[in-house]
Amino acid sequence: CGSAAVRDVDDKGEADVRRRCTGGLVCPAQAVERLKHFVSRKALDIDGIGAKQVQLFQEKGVVKAPQDIFRLAARIEAEGLPPLEEWEGFGKASAKKLFDAIDARRTVPFARFLNGLGIRHVGQTTSQLYARHFLNWAPFWETVVRAAELTGIDGVGKAAAGALVDFEAEPHNRDMLSALLEEISVEAEEAASSDSPVAGKTIVFTGTLERVTRDEAKARANALGAKVSGSVSAKTDILVAGPGAGSKLKKAESLGVQTLTEDEWFELIGG
Repeated sequence: CGSAAVRDVDDKGEADVRRRCTGGLVCPAQAVERLKHFVSRKALDIDGIGAKQVQLFQEKGVVKAPQDIFRLAARIEAEGLPPLEEWEGFGKASAKKLFDAIDARRTVPFARFLNGLGIRHVGQTTSQLYARHFLNWAPFWETVVRAAELTGIDGVGKAAAGALVDFEAEPHNRDMLSALLEEISVEAEEAASSDSPVAGKTIVFTGTLERVTRDEAKARANALGAKVSGSVSAKTDILVAGPGAGSKLKKAESLGVQTLTEDEWFELIGG
């Protein structure tokens, strides 16, 4: 695709033996999987667009990059294709529902947007850490452009910072991001609470949560100033265990980590 191929540098400063394409969302070889991630539940969460639809739109040539999703009707017309409602598997109602779902994501939270870009080493947790630190997209991306102050954040290492810099350095990615930001607005992150009972604590969720989804629980904990981790260690302060909790619960008990049920968790944070 003409993009740079670079070696990742790990947190110890050592370069990977493999080179990886930095094209990401603009690389034809990666496009479909990257677009699937972009619309997925943990990223922009666009209802009605899943793997099947991404594959179809890509094959038809109407969605080659994320911004094309928000220009879908115009892209279909530009390709000389009939309106979406006339496509096989669609109808007037389903086409309208899809366009409404796309429009509903023209404003998207900072962390979801960053995660949706699919930058290597910058997943859901790291995106949330950056969102909580910078709060607004503009100062964050200006920092990426200057390649400065990206590692002085608890939980963020050199690999993520390096991947962001490599992504921004690629002209194709800059063009894509500029076009995408013409279509959507990135919401500012609310400042994390500093006076909540879990501020500064490391929380792990395990088992099946019954009152909220796992993503909702993580988002709530982050908003309260907690740090959510995916694994239990001696640094874990609280394990929230739902039905079906297994090895993480056993490890927490062996380490003497405070363990709460989902109801006890909500009682602690105030509902």
